[in-house]
Parts: sequence; C-alpha cells; structure tokens
Amino acid sequence: MGKKGGKKDSQLVLRLDKEQRDEFVALCKMLDTSAAREIRAFIRTFVKQHGGEAGSGKKK
Repeated sequence: MGKKGGKKDSQLVLRLDKEQRDEFVALCKMLDTSAAREIRAFIRTFVKQHGGEAGSGKKK
C-alpha cells in the first residue's frame, strides 16, 4: 500500500451517467472535498473489506 499523500501513478477510467457525475461532483464541492478523494477512500475501504479475495477464488 502506498504512502498517504504520496504521488499517484495510475488511473482508473470509467463511464458514468452525466447527471450522476455532476451531482456527485457538486456534492463533493458542497462537502469541501474532491471527487477523486472520495473515490480513493471508497477503493481503500473496499479493498480493506474484501482484500485478498481477488486472487484466491473465494467469494462472499
């Protein structure tokens, strides 16, 4: 796992509904955060909860 605040060197590109994206970005601004920060936090939490399952063949 990388250092907190370390340089990011990878991208994840995804397609979403424009209205959902715009609402998400607006909510993030209202909450004084960034969309990228919130998505990274989601990914960290998801990996922590489900980590190690991807390569092991396990399913929950």
